[in-house]
Amino acid sequence: MSELLILNGHVVDPAQGVDAPRDVLVRDGRVAAVEPPGALASLADSLPKELQIDAAGCVVAPGLIDIHVHLREPGQTHKETIATGTAAAAAGGFTTVVAMPNTTPVNDSVERLRWMLAAERHPLIHLLAMPAATFGSNGCEITDFDALVRAGAVGFTDDGKPVLEDDVMRAALTAAAALDVPVSQHAEDTRLTSGCSMNLGPVAFRLGLRGMPAEAEARIVERDLRLLREMERADHVRPHLHVQHVSTALALRAIRAAKKAGLYVTCEAAPHHFTLTDEAIGDYDTNAKMNPPLRAEADRRALVDALLDGTVDCIATDHAPHASHEKEVEFDRAPNGITGLETALGLALRVLHREHGMTLSHVLQLMSARPAEVLRLRGRGDLRVGSDADVVVFDAGEEWNFAVKDSRSKSKNSPFDGAPMLGRVHATVCAGRVVYRA
Repeated sequence: MSELLILNGHVVDPAQGVDAPRDVLVRDGRVAAVEPPGALASLADSLPKELQIDAAGCVVAPGLIDIHVHLREPGQTHKETIATGTAAAAAGGFTTVVAMPNTTPVNDSVERLRWMLAAERHPLIHLLAMPAATFGSNGCEITDFDALVRAGAVGFTDDGKPVLEDDVMRAALTAAAALDVPVSQHAEDTRLTSGCSMNLGPVAFRLGLRGMPAEAEARIVERDLRLLREMERADHVRPHLHVQHVSTALALRAIRAAKKAGLYVTCEAAPHHFTLTDEAIGDYDTNAKMNPPLRAEADRRALVDALLDGTVDCIATDHAPHASHEKEVEFDRAPNGITGLETALGLALRVLHREHGMTLSHVLQLMSARPAEVLRLRGRGDLRVGSDADVVVFDAGEEWNFAVKDSRSKSKNSPFDGAPMLGRVHATVCAGRVVYRA
């Protein structure tokens, strides 16, 4: 029997409405007790100090869940491995991450999915995966959803590429609905963005770069929502559409209306989109290049509003590591993406909690309880007795500055080097094991 005691902390568990001083007992990888201060004193006296965490002055919360990360293995291990990526996740307070399929080769088969999820990849935390919705992520023929779900898939996506054809997207939604998993869509009409490298607007004009219009994102979101409506009415099925990394006011408007109409749609927001604008590109800083691109201030503010009013279901990092030599090229040629696992909580607390008044419980709901609900992860995203013992301990008031040189990721492509953060992770516990300690 293995035990761990987390004492003197303030438990914030949005799923249960708990926001109070509590001590937490972990036993054999599960939450065994969550009790008022002093109730576990006799156990504390008998348990060795190395099996105790003093959380005085800290928040104790369910481990964070990121439903959108790129871990680059197999095929791109010069950027990241599952081991290094999950180490970065643990340092950021995450205890579960969901890997995207755009590896080399693409994760589009049971064999590749099982390889990715095997213990031999040495994940430090819980690793889940969304395989490709179509073979090779080429948008033509859907993969074997049934076999992949039986092998552990928690959803399907061609992330990095949209499913453009109506009939293919309809087939994907139909297959996923039968298995009660979401189709997670990269909303970009690539017919409008070919050759573009940033957001369409004054900054792109000044830099002489071709810009992606907001309509490219909104058009795919609106098409997918139309399919949901048609399928509910004509086919009597209720597919779950999840929209990845929403970045525009136009797309948010469509999602908000669809939710009010009762469609089964969820969406995520990335910290860089609610923190930065395209002004961060400055003089062609490739560490501020991603897809969707950083948008205008009006879009950033619309995203903050959508996070505050509940339109956005969860925060996801879209952690996308690239080697330095890949980013140190002309802006047009540089790959899209930034790292984000170690800065997500600090940015969310600084921007949403401090600057915009979001409650701490709401921030944690967006990063734990709601992601678990979106993917139907039982025993995750809460500290109920019997749930997985996935816990993050952090000082919600501690101010610090992120130093990219200290990142546990294999890559260092972050626009937040030196940026101020609020809330520092002191310990991360996954399945009852301490996987990170500051």
